[in-house]
Amino acid sequence: MYYDPTVQGAGQAPRPLTRGSSWSPGAVFAITFAVTVALVLALGVASHESQYAVQHHVADIAATSSTPYGTAVHSKPRGWLSSAATSAAARLQPLQDSITDALMQMLMGDKMKLVAPENALPGRDEAMQIINEHFILKTPIEGPFPEGLETIVFGTGCFWGTEKMFWKIPGVYSTAVGYAAGYTKNPTYEEVCSGMTGHNEVVLVVYDPKKIAFADLLRNFWESHNPTQGMGQGNDMGTQYRSGIYPTTDAQRKLAEASLNAYQKAISAKGYGPITTEIVDNVDFYYAENYHQQYLAKPMSRPYCSAQPSGISVPAFAEWGLSDMKEYAPKLPDSYWDKYGPKPGCTIAGPNTQNVL
Repeated sequence: MYYDPTVQGAGQAPRPLTRGSSWSPGAVFAITFAVTVALVLALGVASHESQYAVQHHVADIAATSSTPYGTAVHSKPRGWLSSAATSAAARLQPLQDSITDALMQMLMGDKMKLVAPENALPGRDEAMQIINEHFILKTPIEGPFPEGLETIVFGTGCFWGTEKMFWKIPGVYSTAVGYAAGYTKNPTYEEVCSGMTGHNEVVLVVYDPKKIAFADLLRNFWESHNPTQGMGQGNDMGTQYRSGIYPTTDAQRKLAEASLNAYQKAISAKGYGPITTEIVDNVDFYYAENYHQQYLAKPMSRPYCSAQPSGISVPAFAEWGLSDMKEYAPKLPDSYWDKYGPKPGCTIAGPNTQNVL
């Protein structure tokens, strides 16, 4: 979860684990080993980097330990240590998901599970009062919108970065951040962060289908984050950071599902797991507070985004299996994506102005 200085009590660290002085050296070694592996696997998130970290961090613990376990390791040549660490990490790989789930449950409790509707906060009838002008595009963010425009809602983690990634695309008329796919009426930021609303941090995208295809927006969506991370994205953990597509038309849903299937094949070939993106029709969208709207473009903002793009491109539209929907084919050329498309690392770099073809 990111910290916002305007919100009291946000981003509190979990209470540290403590141990008694009566524990044996062997127990200390075993617990340190297990916790280190779990932390690296859980917080590393990206499997390729976390495996490397596990191998070398486990070796460091063993090599510096004064326990009999450490002594045994010291008695072996360095090559054995490296091989043993590598072998241990390989054997631990099948346990990565369960260890991650257990650790996140321990640290964050029920915030890693969607609240049941009957337990959700009730909310309120009064809608959030916002300034109805986009800070960059100078268009309405709450409407009314010109005739012929379409809307779609996306969630890719922290909505600050998600919004900037979409308002920069040519053909996008307006964007706004908000909360959707939950149960609480007109929620506040604090309520959403509590995990007791069921809502996701999302971005409303208003676009002109004559200038930009929905398939282009889907490409930006898939390539700008890691859609396999479940209830979180990068360093941001919780149900409000899940990956989601929320269509407003039947065509959008069909395109979203087809693109998911195509992208699953592409990332599976690179070793990624199942996509966890939810696709839910016609959700209620609630506008977030004014200070969140176009946050990254405003003076004194903190340039934060924890999205973790894989660097894997969405397959060509011809591979989506939609021969009857050719009119929805992408409009942006590959040269656009080569220049402006999401890249691994920071996804919010560059000016705040909309890109030009």
